[in-house]
Amino acid sequence: MDSDLLITLIFAAIAVFVILKLRSVLGTRTGFEKKNDPFAAPAERGDKVVPLPDRRPPQQDAPAAAEAKTPMDNGVAAIRRADPSFDPDRFVAGAKAAFEMIVTAFAKGEEEALKPLLAPPVFESFAADIRRRRAAGETRETKVVNIRSASIREAKLEGREARVSVDIVTDQINVTRDSAGAILDGDPKNPETVSDLWTFSRDTRSRQPDWFLVETAVAE
Repeated sequence: MDSDLLITLIFAAIAVFVILKLRSVLGTRTGFEKKNDPFAAPAERGDKVVPLPDRRPPQQDAPAAAEAKTPMDNGVAAIRRADPSFDPDRFVAGAKAAFEMIVTAFAKGEEEALKPLLAPPVFESFAADIRRRRAAGETRETKVVNIRSASIREAKLEGREARVSVDIVTDQINVTRDSAGAILDGDPKNPETVSDLWTFSRDTRSRQPDWFLVETAVAE
């Protein structure tokens, strides 16, 4: 066999081997590979952050500021200009879920569950009461029997920080017991109507959709 032909065949065999090896390691491109979208939500979250409204594609009716008339409407319009994914209805639904999670975790003394949901000053206030109860040997039972209503009272944009206050009216059973199990406060059989005003905040510059509870008050 001609020596040049032999050398050619050897190099061809080496090239084929290299190509096959690369394909086994890197795979092949079909044109349908998914892009690594940094805005895509993770398939599964390991934390307990409440996803109030999530980041969705901008809505066509987002720039409705010209139609806004009340201060709340103006506030909602301002937030939607900063974050077109903001949806008041979805926000209220998320706030209701957050409310129930927070009051339940607070009653059970679950500080780790509360921490991702609350702004630091609010968390410290909640944690202090939990530790006081623990030191006194007291336990608290809270059950949200019914959420009568939830609605946005105020919405505003302060710089890049969105703040939304929600009136939440619920029927709750709240019972505090001492270390022996005797009732110190509340009625385990008869719910009471509770009116709260909770304010949530979010940095609209953040890629994360997380809102945090920044203030609680009794609704007037």
